[in-house]
Amino acid sequence: MEKIEGRCWVFGDNIDTDVIFPTQYLSLPDIQKACKYAFEPIRPEFSKEVREGNIIVAGKNFGCGSSREQAPAVLKESGIKVIIARSFARIFYRNAINLGIPVIECDTIQDVIKEGDTLEVNITDGEIVHKKTGILFKATKIPSFMIEIFNCGGLVEYMKQRNK
Repeated sequence: MEKIEGRCWVFGDNIDTDVIFPTQYLSLPDIQKACKYAFEPIRPEFSKEVREGNIIVAGKNFGCGSSREQAPAVLKESGIKVIIARSFARIFYRNAINLGIPVIECDTIQDVIKEGDTLEVNITDGEIVHKKTGILFKATKIPSFMIEIFNCGGLVEYMKQRNK
């Protein structure tokens, strides 16, 4: 997997799926229309300012709450290329991987990174570089089969290619 470089959005601990994608919009049939409600309760500017290739940095337990798959789906559709957190809720973590969004755990980055900073992320090596300072962070290394899922764009495409 190639390196990902992007601008950071920084969030705190226990960001739940109701905040990532509020309940009242679950009936929207179109994921592109749903994107404008991502983080609406705490960051209403997110949908207007997020750009393709942006990165989310968060604290503990990112994606806790309900198991709704729309939460990682709206982040992917909004252009988020990688989510880095101190830890993830297990169901969110698996949903993100299944949708092809790299999710990596790093327990020290949230204390250093500020909103708008630029990071370079090497998913394969589990390395994150803060572009302004050159600080290198070591993240939990992702197993190779998960990197293959990311490279395919998600679990469905991974299985299609594997079963050819």
